[in-house]
Amino acid sequence: MIHIKTPEEIATMREGGKKLGIILEDLLAFSTPGAVLTDIEKRANELIEKSGATASFKTVPGYKWATCLNVNEVVVHGIPTSYALRDGDVLTIDIGLLYKGFHTDTAGTKIIGSSKKNEEFLKVGQLALERGIEAARIGNRIGDISKIVQETIEGAGYSIVKSLVGHGIGRELHEEPQIPNYLRGAIENTLPFQEGMTIAIEPIYAAGQGDIVYENTDGWTLATRDRSLTSVFEHTLAVTANGPLILTKSEN
Repeated sequence: MIHIKTPEEIATMREGGKKLGIILEDLLAFSTPGAVLTDIEKRANELIEKSGATASFKTVPGYKWATCLNVNEVVVHGIPTSYALRDGDVLTIDIGLLYKGFHTDTAGTKIIGSSKKNEEFLKVGQLALERGIEAARIGNRIGDISKIVQETIEGAGYSIVKSLVGHGIGRELHEEPQIPNYLRGAIENTLPFQEGMTIAIEPIYAAGQGDIVYENTDGWTLATRDRSLTSVFEHTLAVTANGPLILTKSEN
């Protein structure tokens, strides 16, 4: 079932999303060589509490953390550990906020330290997200997002992690519909956009192959089977009569 949001509900999500965007920017800036993942998690909890919200990810059964911290070959669900970041590491911070009854979800990836290696890899993901957001318009369908994200990632020589998808979002962290990053069948057979839909678009991709495995025995951490580099960029947005409205910007 698709949950259409009222203008008032979208305004609430926009308020929470701005708080989340500010938090993500802070955490990315905090993530420098020597920073320990558990310290990033601690800071995230402090910032969330200060914002007057709660951590969305802690509402997921069995998950005890506010963040997913994914380093290098870790794709998603990386739990905070005692690992200290090194120059040249690629870190994705994925984080969600529950504010006044509504969730927002966002993610960003950065290269740690002064290394310029893999800059192009990250630029492709940012571009895929931008193009995917632009496609979230009335008159288009979910498949329009899937198609442009797939073309952007694969056109640059990288791989989509096909087993992981974006999603609807609102009163629940994960709602219908799924937002695949590759086209499944014909676009005309995918769901059309309606005004008031709120979705999280998140290109999830790898420098090598897109197959994933559990990294260890923690039950959460997923990594690329071939140990290739990965990245995720994500925004929550609303579909409006005037086009897509990004809800998780630090300024909106």
